Amino acid sequence: MAMKFNYILLSMLLLLVSQFLSAKPSFEQYLVDLKLQAIEQGYTSEFVDQVFEGVSYRKKTVTADKNQPERKLTLDKYLATRVPDWKVKKAVDLMAQHQVLLDQVEQQFGVQKRFIVALWGNESNFGNIMGKHSVINSLVTLAYDGRREAMFKKQLFAALKILQQGHVELGNFVGSWAGAMGQSQFMPTSFLDYAIDFDNDGRKDIWNNKADVFASIANFLKSEGWSNHITWGRQVSVPDDFDFSLAGLKSSSKRLLADWHGLGVRRYDGRNLPNLPIKGSLIAPDGKTGRIYLVYENFHTLMKWNRSSYFGVSVSYLSDRIKKGS
Repeated sequence: MAMKFNYILLSMLLLLVSQFLSAKPSFEQYLVDLKLQAIEQGYTSEFVDQVFEGVSYRKKTVTADKNQPERKLTLDKYLATRVPDWKVKKAVDLMAQHQVLLDQVEQQFGVQKRFIVALWGNESNFGNIMGKHSVINSLVTLAYDGRREAMFKKQLFAALKILQQGHVELGNFVGSWAGAMGQSQFMPTSFLDYAIDFDNDGRKDIWNNKADVFASIANFLKSEGWSNHITWGRQVSVPDDFDFSLAGLKSSSKRLLADWHGLGVRRYDGRNLPNLPIKGSLIAPDGKTGRIYLVYENFHTLMKWNRSSYFGVSVSYLSDRIKKGS
């Protein structure tokens, strides 16, 4: 009996030790470890101390991450919210105001300027809503939270590289609660991959420099497969007995426009589809009773920017209204 009792005590002790060893460190301990990792990656202790000075756990950041609203709006209501008439007018006015610069960016990158302006408008309301959160503080907090630690640590070390390269001052290194930055709302890794110093002033300034903002947006799209020879897609109609199992954005769902035509797909006004040798995908974001679109490769590129089909349609819809001028 004594041997069995001692075994139980030993098991309980081992369990307690295991729990202690696997316990989550305090935020302060976690911060120290991050600083050591940064130094191991080659950053000086002075730089690291400066960047992490004043960083603290922000509970509101974690709350925002955990309580992101589930999609409840229909696409019609979403478009009314994201693409109101005032935003269309502002987009048209701003495209005219920056026409010379946008023409230069369009010519160099091969991305139609209306799509650049549409993304600019959707992401930051043309630079008016960029977020005021410390990028470093947000990323450290979200990494410590642990739900997506690897992702946010990757973003954090990318952010350190941005600061070290001198593209932005630490005091101005702000963005959304999730770490999205500037007028294009790039995450740090996207900044490193796609941001452009279009005016050659030595800094990739997506916070204040519209030349860099427009070129960075265009560079993302071009790098991810954008073509200025086609548009994004169009709203269409389908027969009552259409097989919606054919819809979707997977590669296997792409068909030539002639094939979609043979299945009864028509432009929304009833006219035939364009007679072009290109492939398209049929999407129905709200199901067969909602809006239906035939989208081309450029829409797939927009989905690499943001995987929400609602987002992709809203950018595309705004770009079409910019083209119409109203």
